[in-house]
Amino acid sequence: MIAVFDSGFGGLTVLKPIMELMPEYDYLYLGDNARAPYGNHSIENIRSFSEEAVEYLFEKGAKLIIFGCNTASSAALRHIQKKYLNGDQEKERKVLGVLIPVAEEIVKKSRNKRVAIVGTSATIKSKRYEEEIAKIDKDIKVYSKACPLLVPFIEEGWHKKPEAKSILKKYLRPLKSCNPDILVLGCTHYPLMQKDFKRIMGKKVEILASGEITARSLKSYLERHPEIESKLGKNASRQFLTTDCPEKMKTFAKDNLSMSLSSTHKIDLKN
Repeated sequence: MIAVFDSGFGGLTVLKPIMELMPEYDYLYLGDNARAPYGNHSIENIRSFSEEAVEYLFEKGAKLIIFGCNTASSAALRHIQKKYLNGDQEKERKVLGVLIPVAEEIVKKSRNKRVAIVGTSATIKSKRYEEEIAKIDKDIKVYSKACPLLVPFIEEGWHKKPEAKSILKKYLRPLKSCNPDILVLGCTHYPLMQKDFKRIMGKKVEILASGEITARSLKSYLERHPEIESKLGKNASRQFLTTDCPEKMKTFAKDNLSMSLSSTHKIDLKN
């Protein structure tokens, strides 16, 4: 089973392209909506939340977990990999994030080596994107901006309102003046405002979101790692879990992503 974990609904923007590209696999989605957004929490809390999610997903039979959440990928992924993937465990299961595939895509596509990144406060503060980009190309200049108000707007379905668009414009103004050729949406929620990002940044700036990039990267990863791929169920089953309201998840998925979630359940990660 492949599991996708996110702090809320945003990870559905990662899961959807993965399922479209590789529909034959079994998928389990977990959104920790009750504690979203993760970006406003401390690193210690983000790691604790991530540990609870990973332990739950492993118990449910997940063999491969994707951290769709940029915040969890930034603040907790290394910690999780060190703690849960030791020795023989590493041969039986994997935990991957979205940052490295996106960083690789940035390096491929940037022409003027000026890149802007938006994300939650925790993601931007971690500077993990800067680290991963620098490992590949030290000449790329990265300009980053935390946008802490966007996730709450999107989770509540307010992202189409004038207030959200006005706040977005204020966030992007200093980044636009840096003349980047790429803007990275470093949060899985942000693609739901992608048209607004594009309108504000202009035609010359390419917008990169993690969903399609992660899907292509995962397909390549499974082709290169048959020892993991062979352990994944291929019954095309779908399960959707949330720590808050299942009906709200269904409505969000239908209204924003045209996804019909048939099997949704509320869970308690602390028990």
